[in-house]
Amino acid sequence: MAENKLNYRRLFQYLLFAVAVLWIALASQSWTDQKAGVRAVKDRTPVADLVFPQLNGSSWRLSDHRGEVVLINYWASWCGPCRQETPGLIDLARDYRYKGLSIVGVSMDMGGKPAVESFMSEFHLPYPVLMPDLASPSAPAIDALPTTVLVDQSGRAAKSYIGAVRESIFRADVDRLLSEQPAPSATSSANQSTFRTEPVSPAPQSD
Repeated sequence: MAENKLNYRRLFQYLLFAVAVLWIALASQSWTDQKAGVRAVKDRTPVADLVFPQLNGSSWRLSDHRGEVVLINYWASWCGPCRQETPGLIDLARDYRYKGLSIVGVSMDMGGKPAVESFMSEFHLPYPVLMPDLASPSAPAIDALPTTVLVDQSGRAAKSYIGAVRESIFRADVDRLLSEQPAPSATSSANQSTFRTEPVSPAPQSD
């Protein structure tokens, strides 16, 4: 009887050890396997002009950042992979601050400002955080967190990511977009054709 109890105890310990090993293995695989690379220009689609309120009450508008590469990160304070991904986004925001990259976080928290402000204070986020009304019909339709959308300098979606993404993948994709020449807008093209410069003949000189 005592020997059977000892065997059961050992079996239980082995099971606990196996569960712990499995949990560690799964935790180490929490990064999404996203290879570097963005869509070809011909395959990109324009992104709607997003307008969301910031914590301070002002509005953030995507079209105000035309000519920049924009990284839109949808997250929540309770989301473990979001927390895992955030330090890399912070490094990107600091390193590319004057290089043409704009990062913005869109909170999908239902708990209001306190949870978001606590997250921002904990991580010292150097980029703006938006709080859309999740009860509104215009709220973002996001199926998984984190979800990130990379927008090129012409306002087109160049890549979407679902799950936590390594900083090195973001860097490679951002560098690719920053090296591109933004497509001329319809307005600028029209202006160029309307206000074409013609050679000016010299005025006749009087004797």
